[in-house]
Amino acid sequence: MSVFGETLVGLAIVIGLVGIVVPILPGTIVIFAAVAVWAWLTGGAAAWTVFAIATLLLVISGVVKYTWPGRRMREAGVPMRSLVLGGLLGIVGFFVIPVVGLFIGFIGGVYIAEVPRHRNHSQAWQSTVHATKAAGLSILVELFGALLASAVWLGGAVLV
Repeated sequence: MSVFGETLVGLAIVIGLVGIVVPILPGTIVIFAAVAVWAWLTGGAAAWTVFAIATLLLVISGVVKYTWPGRRMREAGVPMRSLVLGGLLGIVGFFVIPVVGLFIGFIGGVYIAEVPRHRNHSQAWQSTVHATKAAGLSILVELFGALLASAVWLGGAVLV
């Protein structure tokens, strides 16, 4: 693969990493696709091994992303409907206040769902904080796996 092609793949991976932190694009899928295209165009056992390792890291981080924070939210007593409302208002917020509105909408949505459940501002806010921490942990887990997969690709691109 040419230097230009590898630069494009690297740029796609960086866009994917940004997409994980600022959920505009499906970051993990963009990274997976970029490494797959690189492996296909580069060819050979080494390129496909890099692709397999990167895919494994992305899959493992995806599984951990959904299990670990979810368990912490269940332990804190935050119900799924609060997260769904937070997610929906986060999407609306994203379009009302670009990018930042996603976070504001999520926090507001969870809080709005938790106030009637707890009938108390303090407990509703505590549940909102737990949900926000879990969402942040989920992003960090996904980002960590994506960074590892990106590092594997970079090592493969340099060595292959």
